[in-house]
Amino acid sequence: MKIYYLAKKINMEIEGKILQLLPVQNISSQKGPMKKLEFVVGTEAKFPRKICFSLWNDKVDIFSSKMGDTVKVFFDLESREYNGRWYTEAKAWKVENLGATAGMDSNEAEKTEGVSSSFTAQKEEMNDLPF
Repeated sequence: MKIYYLAKKINMEIEGKILQLLPVQNISSQKGPMKKLEFVVGTEAKFPRKICFSLWNDKVDIFSSKMGDTVKVFFDLESREYNGRWYTEAKAWKVENLGATAGMDSNEAEKTEGVSSSFTAQKEEMNDLPF
């Protein structure tokens, strides 16, 4: 995992395999309708970790990775207090597809190998919790 500072914010990146894609959530808030997609990435290290990342709004529509894909996720950590409790979220702002899925047959793997699927967008600041 690499950590670097950009404009007084801590930005991080991590590589791993997508273990789970959760269903898209459509959320109504004071700012209007929003979309949220959560996905779980597992690292392949001496001490493997599973991390749940979230994507919001337009980033959900352009996310193209599938279960089993090896990805590099660029993300920010953000903690918020709500009713005396603290909640931390790993918000992805860029995802790069590094390889084909392990479960694909050889024809599908050849088609997707080396293809980079990435996106980057302005990070949205949200001041209210969507729950």
